[in-house]
Amino acid sequence: MRKVILAGFGGVAAALSVTACAPTTIDHGFVSELVQPRDVQVGVDTKATVMARLGTPSTTGVFDATSWYYISYRQERLAFFRPETSQRTITAIRFGENDVVAAVETFGVERGRVVSYADAETPTRGRELGFLEQIFGSIGRVPVQTDPEDEAPRRN
Repeated sequence: MRKVILAGFGGVAAALSVTACAPTTIDHGFVSELVQPRDVQVGVDTKATVMARLGTPSTTGVFDATSWYYISYRQERLAFFRPETSQRTITAIRFGENDVVAAVETFGVERGRVVSYADAETPTRGRELGFLEQIFGSIGRVPVQTDPEDEAPRRN
């Protein structure tokens, strides 16, 4: 009987340890089950029909307002590790004359690039005061006093 109970506990412990290692998936960005951005037809749809079917784009072109981007991605997180992007879809819809769709392009995670940011700080003008300079820096300076008859400050 004791062996059966220990085997049961061992089986439960093994099942819990396996389920604890299952990744958690999180979907971000544009998610639609009915209409997909790739279903937009070139030469047929306009900005108004795209907006009605897909809604507001995730972002628009910074230098070119005739491009709309619908971005969606899925991240998987295993236990306490950093989440990793397992799937990414970027659909670029470009509009031509009369706001008619001119091109529809879809990009995946394979087209992604790592952008490294410079962590250097931009120096500012002036000098930095040390701790003692901040405390004793005002010794010997003449305070500015205002004359009640005059609006301009004067030094003594």
